[in-house]
Amino acid sequence: MASTSSIAGYWDAAAGRFDEEADHGLRDPRVRAAWGRRLRAWLPEDPSDVLDLGCGTGSLMLLLAEQGHRPLGVDLSPRMIAHARAKLAGVEAEALVGDAGNPPVGERRFDAVLVRHLLWTLPDPRAALRRWIGLLRPGGRLVLVEGRWNAPSGGAAYVDGAEAMPWMGGVSAGVLAGALRESAADLRVEPLTDPALWGREIDDERYALIAVI
Repeated sequence: MASTSSIAGYWDAAAGRFDEEADHGLRDPRVRAAWGRRLRAWLPEDPSDVLDLGCGTGSLMLLLAEQGHRPLGVDLSPRMIAHARAKLAGVEAEALVGDAGNPPVGERRFDAVLVRHLLWTLPDPRAALRRWIGLLRPGGRLVLVEGRWNAPSGGAAYVDGAEAMPWMGGVSAGVLAGALRESAADLRVEPLTDPALWGREIDDERYALIAVI
């Protein structure tokens, strides 16, 4: 199984160029607006405590704060968190270095937990889902932006031991919904095929799963 240190090292190395991807940096106004619309639709209308797990450089956290929410981000990579803190300077938001699969938030509870493209890199994603549900207040929302991606052939390996990760390469909407169905009072899946979200056309499975607990 891949080690936590090797995963952190991989993302530390990627942090400097992470925002070059359209859906990571949200530098294109059209991409930024598309994600802003989705967050408004998925999250509570009133200002809320939102836990952003695997927050990367904090682009979604910044959108959350601009919409009046109080985001707390967690990422395993210290360099990602350093970029997030710089991006969020002067904003009511907090970014912590830690394992997003088992967030270091103590007894704090949240109105929503937001997770984008993280489950594939966890050694026990089903256990992480249970932990995340336990961090929600009654009636809270778990928002998972996930998919199964067409990885380019011949690409660089992720980290040693990654092949043992249960959802390496992503997880289908059907499998993820099945893992959550017994825990959710309400659950829906929204396909995310709009090119504006990604800055380009896509041909793989991408979706959001919104579960009210």
